[in-house]
Amino acid sequence: MLFSEFLTVINKEETVSVFIDGACSGNPGPGGWGGIAKQGNYDAEISGGENNTTNNRMELLAAIKVLSLLESCNNILITTDSQYLKNGIEKWIVQWKKNGWKTADKSPVKNQDLWVELDNICQGKRISWAWVKGHNGNPDNERADVLATHAVMKIIINN
Repeated sequence: MLFSEFLTVINKEETVSVFIDGACSGNPGPGGWGGIAKQGNYDAEISGGENNTTNNRMELLAAIKVLSLLESCNNILITTDSQYLKNGIEKWIVQWKKNGWKTADKSPVKNQDLWVELDNICQGKRISWAWVKGHNGNPDNERADVLATHAVMKIIINN
Protein backbone atom coordinates (compact mmCIF):
# COMPACT_ATOMS: atom_id res chain seq x y z
CA MET A 1 0.00 0.00 0.00
CA LEU A 2 1.21 3.51 -0.76
CA PHE A 3 1.82 5.81 2.19
CA SER A 4 -0.82 8.21 0.88
CA GLU A 5 -3.40 5.41 1.05
CA PHE A 6 -2.10 4.18 4.42
CA LEU A 7 -2.67 7.61 5.95
CA THR A 8 -6.31 7.62 4.83
CA VAL A 9 -7.22 4.30 6.49
CA ILE A 10 -5.36 4.38 9.82
CA ASN A 11 -6.36 5.96 13.11
CA LYS A 12 -3.80 8.76 13.51
CA GLU A 13 -4.36 8.86 17.27
CA GLU A 14 -3.29 5.22 17.70
CA THR A 15 0.29 3.97 17.58
CA VAL A 16 1.89 3.41 14.21
CA SER A 17 4.65 0.78 14.27
CA VAL A 18 7.61 1.53 12.05
CA PHE A 19 10.50 -0.71 11.03
CA ILE A 20 13.51 0.85 9.33
CA ASP A 21 16.90 -0.18 8.03
CA GLY A 22 19.82 1.16 6.05
CA ALA A 23 22.33 -0.62 3.85
CA CYS A 24 25.50 0.25 2.02
CA SER A 25 27.70 -1.50 -0.54
CA GLY A 26 31.08 -0.34 0.68
CA ASN A 27 31.21 2.26 3.42
CA PRO A 28 31.16 4.77 1.83
CA GLY A 29 29.50 3.56 -1.30
CA PRO A 30 26.06 3.22 -2.86
CA GLY A 31 23.48 3.08 -0.09
CA GLY A 32 19.83 2.43 0.46
CA TRP A 33 17.20 2.74 3.13
CA GLY A 34 13.85 1.09 3.69
CA GLY A 35 10.89 1.59 5.94
CA ILE A 36 7.62 -0.07 6.78
CA ALA A 37 4.72 1.50 8.68
CA LYS A 38 2.04 -0.72 10.18
CA GLN A 39 -1.21 -0.35 12.06
CA GLY A 40 -3.76 -3.11 12.40
CA ASN A 41 -4.20 -4.84 9.04
CA TYR A 42 -2.62 -1.98 7.11
CA ASP A 43 0.97 -1.44 6.10
CA ALA A 44 2.97 0.72 3.72
CA GLU A 45 6.52 0.50 2.45
CA ILE A 46 9.01 3.05 1.14
CA SER A 47 12.64 2.96 0.10
CA GLY A 48 15.30 5.03 -1.58
CA GLY A 49 19.01 5.44 -1.91
CA GLU A 50 22.03 7.59 -2.62
CA ASN A 51 25.15 7.13 -4.73
CA ASN A 52 27.94 7.88 -2.27
CA THR A 53 26.99 7.52 1.37
CA THR A 54 27.49 5.52 4.55
CA ASN A 55 25.44 2.93 6.35
CA ASN A 56 24.87 5.26 9.31
CA ARG A 57 23.55 8.00 7.02
CA MET A 58 21.13 5.50 5.49
CA GLU A 59 19.89 4.43 8.95
CA LEU A 60 19.21 8.08 9.80
CA LEU A 61 17.62 8.80 6.42
CA ALA A 62 15.25 5.84 6.80
CA ALA A 63 13.91 7.34 10.03
CA ILE A 64 13.68 10.83 8.55
CA LYS A 65 11.87 9.73 5.40
CA VAL A 66 9.29 7.59 7.20
CA LEU A 67 8.66 10.15 9.95
CA SER A 68 8.25 12.87 7.32
CA LEU A 69 5.43 10.87 5.75
CA LEU A 70 3.84 10.25 9.17
CA GLU A 71 3.80 13.93 10.11
CA SER A 72 0.09 13.78 10.98
CA CYS A 73 0.62 10.85 13.38
CA ASN A 74 1.63 11.56 16.96
CA ASN A 75 2.22 8.10 18.46
CA ILE A 76 4.97 6.19 16.71
CA LEU A 77 7.06 3.19 17.70
CA ILE A 78 10.21 2.93 15.62
CA THR A 79 12.12 -0.34 15.58
CA THR A 80 15.67 -0.27 14.26
CA ASP A 81 18.64 -2.61 14.25
CA SER A 82 20.97 0.39 14.52
CA GLN A 83 22.23 1.13 18.01
CA TYR A 84 23.89 4.23 16.53
CA LEU A 85 20.46 5.59 15.60
CA LYS A 86 18.67 4.52 18.79
CA ASN A 87 21.38 5.71 21.18
CA GLY A 88 21.97 8.88 19.19
CA ILE A 89 18.36 10.04 19.30
CA GLU A 90 17.60 8.85 22.83
CA LYS A 91 20.85 9.62 24.66
CA TRP A 92 23.64 11.38 22.83
CA ILE A 93 21.77 14.15 21.00
CA VAL A 94 21.00 16.15 24.16
CA GLN A 95 24.69 16.49 24.99
CA TRP A 96 25.67 17.09 21.38
CA LYS A 97 23.33 20.07 21.24
CA LYS A 98 24.62 21.41 24.57
CA ASN A 99 28.20 21.06 23.28
CA GLY A 100 27.50 22.89 20.01
CA TRP A 101 27.32 19.65 18.02
CA LYS A 102 30.61 18.35 19.37
CA THR A 103 31.21 14.89 20.83
CA ALA A 104 32.66 14.31 24.29
CA ASP A 105 36.16 14.45 22.78
CA LYS A 106 35.31 17.82 21.14
CA SER A 107 35.21 16.48 17.58
CA PRO A 108 32.32 17.40 15.28
CA VAL A 109 29.30 15.10 15.39
CA LYS A 110 29.22 12.98 12.26
CA ASN A 111 26.05 13.32 10.17
CA GLN A 112 25.04 16.47 12.03
CA ASP A 113 22.83 17.58 9.14
CA LEU A 114 20.71 14.45 9.44
CA TRP A 115 20.68 14.49 13.26
CA VAL A 116 19.35 18.07 13.19
CA GLU A 117 16.68 17.10 10.65
CA LEU A 118 15.65 14.03 12.65
CA ASP A 119 15.54 16.02 15.89
CA ASN A 120 13.28 18.63 14.26
CA ILE A 121 10.92 16.00 12.87
CA CYS A 122 10.61 14.33 16.29
CA GLN A 123 9.55 17.52 18.07
CA GLY A 124 5.96 17.44 19.36
CA LYS A 125 5.48 13.73 18.75
CA ARG A 126 5.41 10.75 21.09
CA ILE A 127 8.05 8.56 19.52
CA SER A 128 9.37 5.43 21.18
CA TRP A 129 12.50 3.73 19.92
CA ALA A 130 13.13 0.00 20.07
CA TRP A 131 16.17 -1.97 19.07
CA VAL A 132 16.13 -5.43 17.51
CA LYS A 133 19.15 -7.47 16.54
CA GLY A 134 19.57 -7.37 12.78
CA HIS A 135 19.40 -10.50 10.64
CA ASN A 136 17.89 -12.40 13.53
CA GLY A 137 14.54 -13.47 12.10
CA ASN A 138 12.31 -10.49 12.92
CA PRO A 139 10.08 -10.49 9.81
CA ASP A 140 9.52 -6.73 9.70
CA ASN A 141 13.18 -5.93 10.29
CA GLU A 142 14.11 -8.44 7.60
CA ARG A 143 11.64 -6.81 5.19
CA ALA A 144 13.08 -3.35 5.90
CA ASP A 145 16.53 -4.80 5.18
CA VAL A 146 15.30 -6.22 1.85
CA LEU A 147 13.88 -2.80 0.90
CA ALA A 148 17.18 -1.10 1.77
CA THR A 149 19.25 -3.71 -0.06
CA HIS A 150 17.08 -3.49 -3.17
CA ALA A 151 17.50 0.28 -3.13
CA VAL A 152 21.28 -0.20 -3.11
CA MET A 153 21.01 -2.56 -6.06
CA LYS A 154 18.95 -0.01 -8.02
CA ILE A 155 21.66 2.61 -7.44
CA ILE A 156 24.38 0.20 -8.60
CA ILE A 157 22.43 -0.90 -11.69
CA ASN A 158 21.61 2.68 -12.70
CA ASN A 159 25.24 3.82 -12.54
